[in-house]
Amino acid sequence: MRWKSGTDSYGAVAVSIHWLTALAVLGVLGTGLSLDRVSDESEIGVLRIHVIFGITVFALTVLRILWWLFADRRPLEAPNQPRWQTAVAWGVHRLLYLVILLMGASGIAMIALSGAGNILFGGEAGPLPDFFDYAPRGPHGLGAWLLMALLALHIGAALFHQFILRDRLLARIGIGRRA
Repeated sequence: MRWKSGTDSYGAVAVSIHWLTALAVLGVLGTGLSLDRVSDESEIGVLRIHVIFGITVFALTVLRILWWLFADRRPLEAPNQPRWQTAVAWGVHRLLYLVILLMGASGIAMIALSGAGNILFGGEAGPLPDFFDYAPRGPHGLGAWLLMALLALHIGAALFHQFILRDRLLARIGIGRRA
């Protein structure tokens, strides 16, 4: 596999960023959703992991955008795909980037405004603040649900291409072999 993308498939760097981001997104969503169900004793540990995953997703997304802007080009659009599908895919990908960046910014703002960073990473003792008291909490929570909806569209479309259309579109991002 080449480092950079070709006309019909993504390169090793883009594929690696994609799958690392996917794993980190699973981690951030899993820990974020579990925060309501953990005990007070384990909340700091779960939130610490959530923040680490969140910063990782944010950083990988910035890296991905910079990679596309300055170092690589995307493959050509998938052949034989209706124009509306191409437009929806373009929109979902851009919205995924935007939501991830906004969630990262709101998460960082919440940690900074609440002073929770000192408790999570600075060794300071004490209970965590009530994050609902801080303005970025609303957009952060809404963004999580929007992110899950966009991921459902993204994954659903990938599975549709793989198992219904059988057009081997996933081979472009490193799964399976090309037609």
